[in-house]
Amino acid sequence: MTRIEKTFKKLKKENRKAFIPYIMAGDPNLERTKDIVLMFEECEADIVELGVPFTDPLADGPTIQRASERALKEGVTLRKVIAFVRELRRSTEIPVVLMTYYNPVFKYGEENLVKDAKDAGVDGVIVPDLPPDEAENFIKLSRKADLDTIFLLAPTSTEDRIKKVVKASKGFIYYVSITGITGAKLLLDGSIEALISEIKKYTDKPIAIGFGVSTPEEASQVAGVADGVIVGSAIVRAVQEGRETLKDFVSKLRKAI
Repeated sequence: MTRIEKTFKKLKKENRKAFIPYIMAGDPNLERTKDIVLMFEECEADIVELGVPFTDPLADGPTIQRASERALKEGVTLRKVIAFVRELRRSTEIPVVLMTYYNPVFKYGEENLVKDAKDAGVDGVIVPDLPPDEAENFIKLSRKADLDTIFLLAPTSTEDRIKKVVKASKGFIYYVSITGITGAKLLLDGSIEALISEIKKYTDKPIAIGFGVSTPEEASQVAGVADGVIVGSAIVRAVQEGRETLKDFVSKLRKAI
């Protein structure tokens, strides 16, 4: 059982929901990223989603795109992020999920990435532009290494897509709450509840909701529907505003969830 699976199992037993904050590795630098991850743990976050900077982050809105650009200017790469996690493991055991795109994975090599990520202490990987239909080898390598593969579902997902993603996902399923990019406005009109109920017909794996969650109030509402809440763009904006602002915001999100 991976750290992610253990975390969700423990939370379920305690009737609690997972808080999963996202930050871009290397924004503004890796030393600051380490401070932020440790602060997340101090604020009782359950899992950290760590973005890998990329030149063409197609699923991300302007806030995370700009964070990616800043990290790239710092010379941060997928290889450096994996080395960063290895160093981070000296200070914390909080589960870490890498969020990257397939181009860096392809260049790194799937087998090398899975091996190096697992050896460094990475717990799971999200590759939004790698659909399960094309991920057979990546899934096979990850299963062998006990590295969780987290795939995405959306409001537009068909029954066939739900079944594929449920089968391919390990750790948790990432539900994209909107048909748009990160940072777009969340619509809490009852449709999310209906779609999560539909997914739960096919699996008992945890479902975490991300994209569009930007306030403690929204996080609280989403926590009432899902097993976990992912907050990204709003936290990335708070990183720019300074440590105390960020810590206060993260604490409020944790309390709401």
